[in-house]
Amino acid sequence: MASDRAASALSWWRESGVDALVAEEPRDWLNPRAPAAVATPEAPAMGALPETLEAFRSWLATSPDLPLARPGARRIGPSGDPASGLMVLVDMPAPADLAAGALLSGDAGALFDRMMKAIGRGRDSLYLAPLSPVRTATGTIPADAAVRLADIARHHVGLIAPKALLLFGGACAKALLGLPVLRARGRWHQTATLGRTVRTLATIRPEKLLGQPGLKKHAWEDLQLLMEGLTP
Repeated sequence: MASDRAASALSWWRESGVDALVAEEPRDWLNPRAPAAVATPEAPAMGALPETLEAFRSWLATSPDLPLARPGARRIGPSGDPASGLMVLVDMPAPADLAAGALLSGDAGALFDRMMKAIGRGRDSLYLAPLSPVRTATGTIPADAAVRLADIARHHVGLIAPKALLLFGGACAKALLGLPVLRARGRWHQTATLGRTVRTLATIRPEKLLGQPGLKKHAWEDLQLLMEGLTP
């Protein structure tokens, strides 16, 4: 119900430390915002990637051609409802995710769940996927692998065809938008894939919000934009 969604949103707002509708930076209200950036002018060639979602998910889970794949490396694949209209992309599984066998586990996952609840969503009403199903030893994605993983992610987005794409963290923002997350957040972008574009937002990853609670107000601003974009 609308009242439940409003109460959930206010709860997240209070937790984020927002107690007034005042931004930290001045905004010129008399002039419109600059047009949203376009990530890529056209969809890149996808090579031999599977053309159905079922086959593609199997490829993600088993193919030796997946960047960063190595013998014995555990892969954590996507979950949720591909028909939900909202796709969420994270960089890679965290150590807790490898133990749990699911993305966004532990404290970061609990915060993610609260964030999604604040906009009236749950894990059954979004589609959650990793940029890399494999975690690297350093927890970062090498630049050469990031290029191919970005192509694979665009193909994935094209197969899902969501109404909106939410990118968590710098690795995803850089791979798909070509920008660090703090420059990309706060406005809509377009991600081109498979002959169409998908409206895309970038925001701060839950792990960083746990370490720097002061950033939660920025994440809440991004979630408000997302709610507006998902409203029929």
